[in-house]
Amino acid sequence: MKKTIAMAALAVAVSFGAVSCKKKVSDADLQTQATTVVTTNPSASVEVKDGVAHLSGTFESQEAKDAMIKNLKAINGVKDVMDMATVASTPPPPPPVETTSAIAPEVQQKVKDAVKDIPGVKVEVVNGELTLTGTVSATDARKVKESVDALKVGKVNYNYTVKK
Repeated sequence: MKKTIAMAALAVAVSFGAVSCKKKVSDADLQTQATTVVTTNPSASVEVKDGVAHLSGTFESQEAKDAMIKNLKAINGVKDVMDMATVASTPPPPPPVETTSAIAPEVQQKVKDAVKDIPGVKVEVVNGELTLTGTVSATDARKVKESVDALKVGKVNYNYTVKK
């Protein structure tokens, strides 16, 4: 009976010894694994010291940063992750561009009224200049030019196509 108890005690001691001799993963191995994980974000870096990963750098979003921390914690041997990384702030949208027409609305309306009976002609302001576009016949093109010139509105671009 004494032999059985002694053997059981020895077996227990050996099993505790085997458990306590568990191989510890070195910081160098953890550094290699952590660096491989972090390479998905070129603006981030990681340093492993005493089994703790220290994450630094910049991430595009909080979600991306949280995912990286989760991936680092999933490495076998990493005890914890120290978060020293930042999230890039999105720049405010540029102010809306205010375009003011160099052509007064009443001038545009006068030209529109002058060509309203001629189908196919559109009156637009392009790059601050009054521009006529569309497709017209040669006879209508002459009428448009005479009508608009009579208004004396200044420079007008006649960018319409004359069909033959």
